[in-house]
Amino acid sequence: MIAKDLINDSFPPLKLSDTGLKALNWMEEFRLEHLPIVDGVNYIGLANEEDILKLSSLDQPLAIHKLPLIRPYVRFNKPVFEVVKLISKDKLTIIPVLDEADHYIGLITLADILKHYAESGIFEDAMGVIVLEVGIKSYSLSEIATLVEAEGARIMSSYMTPNPENETFDLTLKINQQELSRILSSFNRRGFIVKEFYHQSEFTDDIQSRYDSLMNYLGI
Repeated sequence: MIAKDLINDSFPPLKLSDTGLKALNWMEEFRLEHLPIVDGVNYIGLANEEDILKLSSLDQPLAIHKLPLIRPYVRFNKPVFEVVKLISKDKLTIIPVLDEADHYIGLITLADILKHYAESGIFEDAMGVIVLEVGIKSYSLSEIATLVEAEGARIMSSYMTPNPENETFDLTLKINQQELSRILSSFNRRGFIVKEFYHQSEFTDDIQSRYDSLMNYLGI
């Protein structure tokens, strides 16, 4: 799964013509501490509640104020783990998503990320994780399992995420060993597209810690 698959269409961005009062009302309504500001399709930056409250006049357009905007974003084609890295780094409640032309296409919330992890179960019992892009018509789990088992490992579980733009889907494999180099080489020799791979130490030292930071930030 990549960033664009987690875009939440429920939260519109602010425009430069919107007032500070509207920004605060939306933040309260959506229960978010940040909202993106756009000028047409161009992403201007991320406004936070604290800075809006400091404005001299809340009934004036945001365009006339010099807000100290930050400008974090993630590309639409980045994997979910990169989204976690960015959103946790600056302790954000959302992260804007830009397309290949740097145009704003939506946002991802903390809740969206947590829901993804809860549904995927990616941290449960896996020594290693491999994500393959496979064709719907050519897909054969038995062939994939045979390749994994030939390298002395087993697939503990798998789940599929469709790619709406083409007739492929991402197949996430949870493997019972963290040494993945031979399995990856086998997939490459057979022409499989390996999109992502992770092993247990990365979960423990990096990805899991990022996930934990999100939990701490939310007070969970």
